[in-house]
Amino acid sequence: MRILVTGANGQLGNEMQVLAKENPQHTYFFTDVQELDICDEHAVRACIAGNQIDVVVNCAAFTAVDKAEDNEELCRKLNEEAPGILARAAQAYGAAMIQVSTDYVFDGTAHIPYKEDCMPCPNSVYGFTKLGGEKEVMQNCEKAMVIRTAWLYSIYGNNFVKTMIRLGRERESLGVVFDQIGTPTYAKDLAVAIYAAINQGIIPGIYHFSDEGVCSWYDFTVAIHRIAGITTCKVSPLHTDEYPAKAPRPHYSVLDKTKIKNTFGIHIPHWEESLKVCIDKLNAQ
Repeated sequence: MRILVTGANGQLGNEMQVLAKENPQHTYFFTDVQELDICDEHAVRACIAGNQIDVVVNCAAFTAVDKAEDNEELCRKLNEEAPGILARAAQAYGAAMIQVSTDYVFDGTAHIPYKEDCMPCPNSVYGFTKLGGEKEVMQNCEKAMVIRTAWLYSIYGNNFVKTMIRLGRERESLGVVFDQIGTPTYAKDLAVAIYAAINQGIIPGIYHFSDEGVCSWYDFTVAIHRIAGITTCKVSPLHTDEYPAKAPRPHYSVLDKTKIKNTFGIHIPHWEESLKVCIDKLNAQ
């Protein structure tokens, strides 16, 4: 198959590039904004038609959650309008599409893991625009999958794991919120799931994917420091209201992954297992 991956320089896009070497049966077109402006409908159609693309994997997004509150127009353009452009172009030329979405489409007031048929209720600009992107894709492309994920990290780009390692080495103490519960997701694990869907045949619909298990950001940080061998920084739990942020965060955003596991027969690692793999790679750099 001929696969277009947008946002190829991001965390997930980079992991897709690494795994492409293990999936040499496909032909790849890895693009970021320099190669393809996904907000330009003419350019997108020319790319998909000219390269005879079979599958579009959209890894591009505006993901700065707090900055989104002050940049609603740009956030909407990247997270909602651009996926719609990609979906319409995919539909026009018979391609399938995988759109990556987020746990932020929920408000986080649940107490059991969110299933795909739970009613979305975003409470941030980021969440609203990502939900808008989901709708654009599902309405405009018959062969479309939406995969919601959460707490993404990798060896690439800026992310929570790298920040906590840096701060742990710089500071004697650190406060991290303990009353927001979710699941960290190693971007490589998500990339593996995307390749499973492509290789087995895309089955349209909405799916949830994160690593297994649950934790708070505080628990996550303690594990990061333990695995990274950081012993000189004391990590203390904070309430959300002690750490003011412009955009509200879901207090509980654990995703139920039964559907994607049963549909594609994938094994998902526990978050601590994957965290160790990632930190080992960071240490080897």
